[in-house]
Amino acid sequence: MGVLACDRKGCDNIMCGRYNDELGYICDECYAELVATNTHPAIFMVSRKENNKWYDYESIFVSRYR
Repeated sequence: MGVLACDRKGCDNIMCGRYNDELGYICDECYAELVATNTHPAIFMVSRKENNKWYDYESIFVSRYR
């Protein structure tokens, strides 16, 4: 079994479960964004995925059980 990498420009996700003969594979994260933005799939797949900002959520939302 090969790696099913997302074919959206700029996306590094692998093991995608959705496929289109013309557009290729799309990961769940990009698919959710596609649905939310209501963009034409061909235009969406060539749009560059924005780099997600990684936040230190542990320091933002401190557990009250410490």
